[in-house]
Amino acid sequence: MPPRRLFASVLAGDIRRFITHKRALGRRYETEEGTLRLFDRYLVQQRIRTIRRVTPDVIGAFLDAGPPRRPRSYNLRLGLLRVLFRWLTLRGVVPRSPVRARPRRAGRLRIPVILTPEHIKSLLDLAGQLSDRYGGDLRGPTYRTIFATLYALGLRVGELCRLRIRDVDWDRQLLRIEKSKFGKDRLVPFGPRLGALLVKYVGLRRARHGSPGADGPLFCVVHGVPLRRQRIGAVFRQLRSQIGVVVPDGASPPRIHDLRHSFAVRALLRWYRAGIDPSQRLLHLSTFMGHVQPESTPFYLRITPDLLHDASTRSERLAEAIVPRVST
Repeated sequence: MPPRRLFASVLAGDIRRFITHKRALGRRYETEEGTLRLFDRYLVQQRIRTIRRVTPDVIGAFLDAGPPRRPRSYNLRLGLLRVLFRWLTLRGVVPRSPVRARPRRAGRLRIPVILTPEHIKSLLDLAGQLSDRYGGDLRGPTYRTIFATLYALGLRVGELCRLRIRDVDWDRQLLRIEKSKFGKDRLVPFGPRLGALLVKYVGLRRARHGSPGADGPLFCVVHGVPLRRQRIGAVFRQLRSQIGVVVPDGASPPRIHDLRHSFAVRALLRWYRAGIDPSQRLLHLSTFMGHVQPESTPFYLRITPDLLHDASTRSERLAEAIVPRVST
């Protein structure tokens, strides 16, 4: 995938070659490309016209520019610049790396917000009421279907943005996810309720703009232009304060990625209620969610009151089966 726009700084050609190198190794490098575009633009704004003037002070000023960032965001930018300049150093473009800043100490790990079915219903109702007045077409049906798909299937937002019409197997009710994280492909089955919602949404687009081409995006509000995950996240942030989530003091409000966490927790809860041993299904869940290593999946499983209650009830039943009650 070539860069979307031209870089313009003194490092423009080198940054393009660096991105091409990373993508040749199977990396998508879309978020990283966005950060490198900001860095390229910063060098242009500061009138840095020679590589020799890209000093540690310039790097530090770029990292500190803009609104205050959380340590994790700051460290991700810092790490990317370190990788870039290490690559440039190995190729003799610069004699040594100008990246001297140190990582910031991260605070507590953010705890995901697990959204209940009631929260999701409110979210879908609100999304369905979105107006086209502020740009785009069929915004309500589009975002309602997007949020339903993310919650029902636990997709990554980037995976959803890359879906095309031809990636939907309507007969077998499958989504084809291609070249996802770490270059993996997978098939994701969807049920009849989500299938009916997708059929209805595509039907609305067909009635408005004619039959979409097979290579056209599955989700869009501007005909033929795929949505970007930043825009989907912005709409979610616009609606989240209205869905009734109680955020404890010191905790962060829900993020769009929390829909993926909520999917995983709901799957575990369904297994408990169906009498299925979750330990026998975690590998299935890992495959469904597209994890390279099954050890990544438990990160998405958070204890909720419903899950704690059902797990406790299951444990009590197992204990009663093993140790019969002694009448007093």
